[in-house]
Amino acid sequence: MQFLCEQAAPVVRTTGGDVRGYCENGLTIFKGVPYAQARRFHAPGPAAWTGVLDATSYGCVCPLIHLGKPGGELLVPHRYWAQDENCQNLNIWTPACDGAARPVLVWLHGGGFSDGSSIEQLAYEGENLARWGGCVVVSLNHRLNLLGYLDLSDYGPEYENSGNAGGEDIIAALRWVRDNIAAFGGDAGNVTVFGQSGGGGKVTALLQSPAADGLYHKAFILSGILPSLLPDHQGSGRPLVEALLAELGLRTAAELETAPYRALAAAYQKVAPALEAQGYCTKFSPKRGAHYLGDPLQVGFRPETLHIPLMAGSVLGEFMAFGGFGVDRSRLTVEEGRAFVQKLFGEKDAAQLLPLFTAAYPDRCPTDLVFADTVCRLPTLDYLRRRAAAGGQAYGYLFVQDFPLEGGRTAWHCADIPFFFHNADLVPMGRALPGAARLQDQMAGALLAFARTGSPNGPGLPRWPATTPQDDVTMLYGPNSRAVQNHDRAFVQAFAPVAEEFGRRMREGGRVQTQH
Repeated sequence: MQFLCEQAAPVVRTTGGDVRGYCENGLTIFKGVPYAQARRFHAPGPAAWTGVLDATSYGCVCPLIHLGKPGGELLVPHRYWAQDENCQNLNIWTPACDGAARPVLVWLHGGGFSDGSSIEQLAYEGENLARWGGCVVVSLNHRLNLLGYLDLSDYGPEYENSGNAGGEDIIAALRWVRDNIAAFGGDAGNVTVFGQSGGGGKVTALLQSPAADGLYHKAFILSGILPSLLPDHQGSGRPLVEALLAELGLRTAAELETAPYRALAAAYQKVAPALEAQGYCTKFSPKRGAHYLGDPLQVGFRPETLHIPLMAGSVLGEFMAFGGFGVDRSRLTVEEGRAFVQKLFGEKDAAQLLPLFTAAYPDRCPTDLVFADTVCRLPTLDYLRRRAAAGGQAYGYLFVQDFPLEGGRTAWHCADIPFFFHNADLVPMGRALPGAARLQDQMAGALLAFARTGSPNGPGLPRWPATTPQDDVTMLYGPNSRAVQNHDRAFVQAFAPVAEEFGRRMREGGRVQTQH
């Protein structure tokens, strides 16, 4: 049956009530299913309703501090949805609601802990992965920014964990999956959590949150190991709260619960810069404490989660690759590429870096050195080795595929998502890429093998050994996907301080002029 949506079918009974989805092209799909409800700044509780809930449309997403402007659609195709604080909802794609015990993959969206949604990127659609891989895919929305991570713990026990309310939503969603996913054809005993960028930070936060133990069984982090994602919030949130109260003309924290969100957001945007200048952290992320134990790169991995297999990786260009500096790589000679590197970084740094880059990537034009990422790559290498040293099973990857944009572009932040979701055909760069079908088979295939067994290895896939405490092992995903050992750490370590200084100059208004 190609399509079915009737009053009586497909209907599934959940702990909150009955939901009606629809069937299309061999899948049964449910959208906007409430998994929890909550007062502002409070812990989530169960969601419940009467009658049959129409689950054929996406639910509202969390309101955002900044109202974004469309842009970069060729690189990261986006869409936008209605915003409302009642945003605790999830979406399910399943081959059938038949009681079969299929692997369950739960997606946590990017955008740090302040932005994004489960449907923001076109590549987040779970339909192709569920159909191609015979699995159940779940994506979810949760509270973000002020609603999810404003620390009001100084203002009474009812706000004890308000600085982690967004994380509590995610844990509530995983409890909902545990209690209900069998009715959707999924195995509650085989749940993989995966997320990209901020979503990857949320995966780490789950690993470091005791309340999440037992709710998931594998973990996958895409471009989500960045120190800036999980700053060490141990101090009081009082300075920010007091500034918000003063700006809004309010007296008590309780009054913040009913302040209009847009007024709250405007107040935050006004007071945050001055607080940052005084040394206070106003960025949104989980607060370290009893509920969340902190970034494992700072405090170590919890022994209770070391049995959970983990994959983690990033892409070659990440943030630097969003801009091409006007370079047409297809027209550059090797010598012109070397000259470009010298122009940006100077002869001394270029002389040190170029041999290291060539040793790591012998088939690449020297120009690509400029776009190589260190922000994600270096901490990801450390994360994998430390987890392996602690006794965990860890697999590392790097997405090195180039794309036919402006003479060739190295992979940018988010560029790997469509391939792990088997959604290359949903985005322009995927449709334009020769070999996209083979690459997404490899990448989605490794993800599904990992979800089933805890190892990304399987028939027809490139062999992918685990990282060891002594050696970096990296699956390079691209035209010639293969695992390599210790290939780029020396380059990344040498490049990191140079890239940081270059980034500082760029932020301060420096411009790069190129004539190629």
